[in-house]
Amino acid sequence: MRFSFALLLAVSSTNAFVPSPVNRPHCRQCSRSIDSHRPTLLFMSTEIAETSTTSLTEETNSPAADFPPILEELRDVAMKLHTREQSPKEGKAAAPAKPAEPHVPTRMDYLQFLVDSHAVYVVLEEIVNGNEKLAVFQNSGMERTAELEKDIAWMCNEYGLEKPEVGMAGKNYAEELTAMAKGDEDIPEFMCHFYNYYFAHLAGGRMIGKQMSKLLLDGETLEFYKWGENVNEVKPRVKTQIEELAKQWSREERDQCINATAGAFKGGGAINGYLYGGSPH
Repeated sequence: MRFSFALLLAVSSTNAFVPSPVNRPHCRQCSRSIDSHRPTLLFMSTEIAETSTTSLTEETNSPAADFPPILEELRDVAMKLHTREQSPKEGKAAAPAKPAEPHVPTRMDYLQFLVDSHAVYVVLEEIVNGNEKLAVFQNSGMERTAELEKDIAWMCNEYGLEKPEVGMAGKNYAEELTAMAKGDEDIPEFMCHFYNYYFAHLAGGRMIGKQMSKLLLDGETLEFYKWGENVNEVKPRVKTQIEELAKQWSREERDQCINATAGAFKGGGAINGYLYGGSPH
């Protein structure tokens, strides 16, 4: 797979993913650091680099008959948000400044990341469950709220941690999604966030999970990174459902979806910032 995991883009003026030397480890076990001299892990999943499930030559009378697959269009925009270092051929974003010293994530950083991630997943599921036009995405096999609740409880019990309140990164993004998805006319924009958030955790998120497991959890794999069925069956099924939905969209609606990419990077990226020193608790 090309681009097996996403790289955190510096699309936010808050520099949510630029590692900071301010935070220090809370325990001796967390004394190892992430290599922050490489391109910072980005939020958005570049799963879209894969070939879309919809054929450009497919005969159809839908409004999207003359449009390329929506996931291909999303990929084109996403790649332009990469830096030249991350994507030499297609990257156009300015590279973030290198940190003075590497940030060392702690278990509390990771717990905050899980708590904020849970808040966003709750809202995503509420929006999907509350709109009949999104019914196909209900119980898709990608839901993560129950798994995150188990992981949060496990970390608190295992390491004697107190569950934090949802941080500003998760609260802001959850509120943004809630305000965004008011009616059917908002579905294209919402689907950009839906796709990017879920598939980021299916791609780069799993790599982050392995890294955090080794660094902070003595090799324990969280439920967040486990799926009840073969994930390679879930991904193409959901991608096909997204393409089928997008076939109904006009050019204006497709642009509405595509133009939400930077916002999806920023929202999810701010939550990842807990792990790289870019988001305060």
